[in-house]
Amino acid sequence: MHVGTWGLATIVAVVVSWLMYRYLAPQSWKEWSRAGVLQAFIIAFYAEMYGFPLTIYFLARFFGLDLKWGEGGNLWAQIFGTQAAHAVAMLAGYTIVFAGATLVADGWRRIHRARKEDRLVTEGIYSRMRHPQYTGLFLIVFGEGIVHWPTIVSVAAFPVIVIAYTLLARKEERQMVEKFGDEYREYQRSVPMFIPRRDRSQ
Repeated sequence: MHVGTWGLATIVAVVVSWLMYRYLAPQSWKEWSRAGVLQAFIIAFYAEMYGFPLTIYFLARFFGLDLKWGEGGNLWAQIFGTQAAHAVAMLAGYTIVFAGATLVADGWRRIHRARKEDRLVTEGIYSRMRHPQYTGLFLIVFGEGIVHWPTIVSVAAFPVIVIAYTLLARKEERQMVEKFGDEYREYQRSVPMFIPRRDRSQ
């Protein structure tokens, strides 16, 4: 049973936070505000997953929904009345999370190497989208906070995180234009921002 295991909530929040900052570390003090939104999401999300099921309490108490209490506190299990719903959501959610984590790790590896060589990275996953790390972040948050374990906080925070990191991506692109000029402008014209193109030859 998840509920009431606050020690586990703390451990998972710390581990996930470390992973996020390891691969999506803010580059300047101004970017910490966006990281703060992500950090608030992580803390609130895992506090509800392993601590107290605030969303289920809120829906039952203030909207009068008849949500029969079951093991674990997962909203899908409560709505459908079976743990099978939770299992399906968990499988689908973690499939999306894994895809997102793969993008983040691959993007970080390539951009880290390119920074050392002081060059523009356009190969690999960067030949299909300009910001694979942020796309990966969106997939991770969506898979975990919307598909697997939806809560009021996670559903509300998801669009905020998308907007915050889209603005950050646009800021980074202005810096890249200043540094690489026409080379980056051509890259912008040929490669989508977040949604990967299918044909690399286009």
